[in-house]
Amino acid sequence: MTEFLDTWGITAMVFVPLLGVALMMAMPKTMEPAIKGVALATSLASAFFGVLLLTNFNYDDSASMQFVQDVSWIEIINTRYNVGIDGISLPLIALTLLVTPLVIIYSWNHIPKPGNAKAFLILMLILHTGMLGTFVAKDLILFFVFFEVVLLPMYFMIGVWGGPQRLYASIKFFLYTLFGSALMLVSFLALYWLTGSESFDIVKLGELVSTSDITHGTQVLLFGGMFMGFGIKVPMFPFHTWLPDAHTQAPTQGSVILAAVLLKLGTYGFIRIALPTLPEAAVTWAPWIGLLAVIGIIYGALGCLAQTDMKRLIAFSSVAHMGYVMLGISTLTDFGINAAIFGMVAHGLITGMLFFIAGSVKERYHTLEIKRLGGLLLQAPRMGWILGFATMASLGLPGLAGFWGEFPAILSAYNPAPGLSTGLFRGYMVVAALGTVLAAGYLLWLLQRTAFGKPSEEFADDPEIVDAVLSEWIAWVPFLILIVVLGFFPGLIFDITDAPSTAIGDMFKVLDK
Repeated sequence: MTEFLDTWGITAMVFVPLLGVALMMAMPKTMEPAIKGVALATSLASAFFGVLLLTNFNYDDSASMQFVQDVSWIEIINTRYNVGIDGISLPLIALTLLVTPLVIIYSWNHIPKPGNAKAFLILMLILHTGMLGTFVAKDLILFFVFFEVVLLPMYFMIGVWGGPQRLYASIKFFLYTLFGSALMLVSFLALYWLTGSESFDIVKLGELVSTSDITHGTQVLLFGGMFMGFGIKVPMFPFHTWLPDAHTQAPTQGSVILAAVLLKLGTYGFIRIALPTLPEAAVTWAPWIGLLAVIGIIYGALGCLAQTDMKRLIAFSSVAHMGYVMLGISTLTDFGINAAIFGMVAHGLITGMLFFIAGSVKERYHTLEIKRLGGLLLQAPRMGWILGFATMASLGLPGLAGFWGEFPAILSAYNPAPGLSTGLFRGYMVVAALGTVLAAGYLLWLLQRTAFGKPSEEFADDPEIVDAVLSEWIAWVPFLILIVVLGFFPGLIFDITDAPSTAIGDMFKVLDK
């Protein structure tokens, strides 16, 4: 088994969903139950291989790449099929392996109109492969391919199954992210040529940069290209405007995957590629990244207070919460990077749960206008309590995962890496702390308007408004359990991410000397 995992484990985990896609394409769309079964089975098969990798992972050496497979791919451009897992990618892989099967289970009774389950679930499995591949890629071109694979499935999920403004939202999403990706690819190619590298291996490129004669100004420009690609994906202020539209128009499943995993591809790219390969440029860019992060925290919170639509409010909250992740990254310290990775997982679970609830509310009330909602605790009390639980987790209540996603990120700004202005980052820390107060304000306002009070006359006697059903419970319970477990035992993630985060943080300590 160990030999199989070392050779084929990651490949099986990443590409098994595509076998499901091939099988589903051969099935007529009238066989909907069988199609759903194939989609769920292949996502669970991928999770099975993922669990085998996780159980055989050497947690005492989480800073090293494990289960590495490095074979020739496209020889003419010196790119290789080079994959591996370490302590940075492992929590995000686990999150992806959890979210996709649960979203498919939720879809069992919630295929959005037009109800083409075959096409919808095929896109979801392709998305699954793209997300997993991004987290395991060690070659820049391979990373770019997987990074772009996720673009088309999400474009079609929004454009075909989305809301009234779906075409506008899907095109905006596509163009924004494609523009950033083009600049990112230019930076990748320039890094390859300027270092004279014989491969696109991320680690080797970083080593070559440290011994090359690439000027500091050139490194800053290369980092800027990566910043655009990753920053738009996060999304950071001021590149965030595609996100509220995409979330508002996307079907529930698209919103959950977008919030839970897709946004993390950008922050992961910063940690995996931008910081290790161009550390000197990262020091130059860090104050600006920190500034945009705290602007995003405050702007996202104020944007939430101005919203009248439940999904749009949750979308703006993602801008604020991802700001905390980027603040942790901008400190260039092991503490900040640890906080950022935990923040990614916590945000994925909590905001994914909020979008699940919003989708179920929309299905029952046929609206997400906050002023028309109310009395959820009376009409669907279990859903009301789950909404309350998720909002408390999102505002950072101690004992829940959201607290460890925000508090360490704020604290990390107190002592940034050598070479960065301590006074400036402590100012960022104060602003970010104020953002938590605003977060409590908009989240409690949302909870009060939707869950408390009496139902409006419009929905008071509506027979469609029922409490959570079985498929919803199966999809939601793992999210709820993990939010509590990680809140009380944050070491489950911190113990895995600490060694690789320390290795990155040490790069900046050595750089200062």
